[in-house]
Parts: sequence; structure tokens; C-alpha cells
Amino acid sequence: MEVLRIAKTDELQINDQIKVAELMVIGPNGEKMGVKRLEDAKTLASYAGLDLVLMSENSIPAVAKIMDYNKYRYEKQKKQKEAQKKQRESNKEVKEYRLSVRIDVHDFETRKRNAEEYLKKGHKIKAFIRFKGREMAHTDLGKDVLMNFANSLSEYSQIEVEPKLEGRQMSLLLAPKK
Repeated sequence: MEVLRIAKTDELQINDQIKVAELMVIGPNGEKMGVKRLEDAKTLASYAGLDLVLMSENSIPAVAKIMDYNKYRYEKQKKQKEAQKKQRESNKEVKEYRLSVRIDVHDFETRKRNAEEYLKKGHKIKAFIRFKGREMAHTDLGKDVLMNFANSLSEYSQIEVEPKLEGRQMSLLLAPKK
């Protein structure tokens, strides 16, 4: 049985991990120091108290930079987290609220309060009613409940999709006001 080793592709080779004979060395301030032998480049990095990091192995000659590798990784992780945060901001969620034709006043108010909070955060709200049995004969009552829900949240939202019946379910989509 063959054991596969999976190398991390985002990790760069540093100091003793580098196996290239000659490198184009870039200094800590971005200045080109010329093509050097591996041992000379390591010596330069150790005198500076920094790491020799192989930036591009495939180019001819290979390119290495003298830098603080831990600081570089920290900055890179910070940028990735910031990018993920921005992506989450742009992908606001749709929160769903299930209502009923015979919903009680207190339950209605609780769902309204929760929906209000999510609308303030910028999320969309989908309110729906699933009709059971004989309730299908009175879909107008369900529409009234949904419109009541939308009107109670009209200060924070606008109706994006009017209530519509799809099978046994009637739904309504609210978007936050800009």
C-alpha cells in the first residue's frame, strides 16, 4: 500500500529547505542583490537576522527574498481573513420565518422582533405559511397574515416579492431598506 504525502502548497521553502544551487536574491528592502550561491544567500540572511524564503522556484534563476517569514505569514493570513469577511458581507443570508394561519399574537410579535433585528443587519427575510388540510380553502387568510407581517416591518423593509402560492406554501420576500 502506497502512502501519499500531501504537501501544503501555500507554504514556501525557507532556509535549509531550499535545494536550489543558485538564486536571484532580493534584499529585505526590495533591492536586487544579484545571483548568489545558496550558501552565500543563507549567510546574508543570517547576518540580517532574517529568513531566506524561496519565492519562485520555477524561474531561471530561482528567486529568493530575505525577510521575516513569520511576519510575512501573519500578514498573509490577515489579508485572507479580511477578504473572507468582505465576502461574507456581500453574501447576506436570507432568513426564513414560518408563520401560520392561526398564529397567536405573542408568537407573531416574537417573529417580528427577530426579523427586525436581521433586517437591521442587512439580511433578507422570507416569511412563509404552509397550509394544512382545509386551510387550503382559505389561502386569503394566509395572505392577510403575510401582508400583516410585511406591514409591521415596513419601517425597516420593503416587499421584494409579493405573497404568492406555490403548491401548499405561500411565501413573501422582504428586503431591507437602503
